Amino acid sequence: MSLRVISGIAKGRKLKSVPGDTTRPVMDRVKEALFNILAGDVIDSIWWDLFGGTGAIGIEAISRGASFVRFTDLNRAPVETIKENVEHCGFAKQVEIRRGDAFSLLAAKADKQFEYIYIAPPQYKQMWSTALKLVDDNMGWLTEDGTVIAQIDPTEYEDVELKNLVEGEQRKYGSTLLVFYDRL
Repeated sequence: MSLRVISGIAKGRKLKSVPGDTTRPVMDRVKEALFNILAGDVIDSIWWDLFGGTGAIGIEAISRGASFVRFTDLNRAPVETIKENVEHCGFAKQVEIRRGDAFSLLAAKADKQFEYIYIAPPQYKQMWSTALKLVDDNMGWLTEDGTVIAQIDPTEYEDVELKNLVEGEQRKYGSTLLVFYDRL
């Protein structure tokens, strides 16, 4: 599957895939749908692409006008791939790329606030709900009008008990489910 930037200033740029099968690149139609839902809210927004993978979501956000994206991933191969893709698109000045464990990072004291935290971890391990609960416990990461977006397989979906976030809407695209969570 060839990855590319769909829209914005880097439209049409091809993105490298992460070697091996440790990541699951987002399908173009899911990415397109996500950014159609968010529309103009992406302009000047600040993102955290938590399980960065190829960086496709964060790069798409910058291409469409986001001002900053933090990419994090646990493994070296995705981190290197994100660096190459960001450089290729000319976005190095608008990003921060960190290698680290998503759960440890989320549990730490917030050093920045994000309008969007995008959670798309490896599937079938309930990592998404663990990450979501960590954001819920540490709301310093999210701006007042911030949104957490989980990208999961529909079979993984479950109601998650939350204190500070509430599920907004769900959108299903084939074997991908996007779930949006907003502050209470």
